Amino acid sequence: MFKGVIKNIFFDFDGVILDSINCKTQAFEAMYTKYGQEIANQVKRYHLENGGVSRFEKFKYWHKQHLGVEITNEELNSLSEEFSNLVVDQVIKSDEIKGSMDFIKSNYQEFRFWIISGTPTIEMKRIADKIEITPYFIGIHGSPEKKKHWVDHLLKTHQLHPNETLFLGDATTDFEAAQWGELHFALREASYNIDLFKDIQTPRFKTFKDLKNILNE
Repeated sequence: MFKGVIKNIFFDFDGVILDSINCKTQAFEAMYTKYGQEIANQVKRYHLENGGVSRFEKFKYWHKQHLGVEITNEELNSLSEEFSNLVVDQVIKSDEIKGSMDFIKSNYQEFRFWIISGTPTIEMKRIADKIEITPYFIGIHGSPEKKKHWVDHLLKTHQLHPNETLFLGDATTDFEAAQWGELHFALREASYNIDLFKDIQTPRFKTFKDLKNILNE
């Protein structure tokens, strides 16, 4: 399927490189528990169904949808900082998706690597530095720009051919960004996204051993 075709790989981060989805889910839920458990449960559900959406968009949606509040930029930045303080250390301590670190360190010369995350760019770069993967990536990119923006930007800036580029993701926003750029896509399958992708035909992997097999097919 991909053997000899793929030259460039875009990685989502949470749920693809580190198994860090759960600590972010818990942080979002905790931040909204003060408004009642029903709202906190809805926040949790929305986050799991929209994993690749930036926290800025989520906070705006949740405040308007559940609290009837149009949130200001100052309040948005304050919430983002609160969330960051809750999760960054936990993300860094998260287990890797099995084989991700070895794959990155062993294959960065064969493929060209970028990170495209919903995490704010500055925070994403800080996390990458802490887990010592920055040197293996040509670029590390995040919000507030959307993933579709980064796909467009990287294709144009680095003159990448879409047919030679693979997006590794675990959320529908990753899949949509890949479709937007006419890229190949592979789903890092997990319990939280099986239903979301039940009607979508795409290569799937649970570990990076599985991904290697896909790349060699």
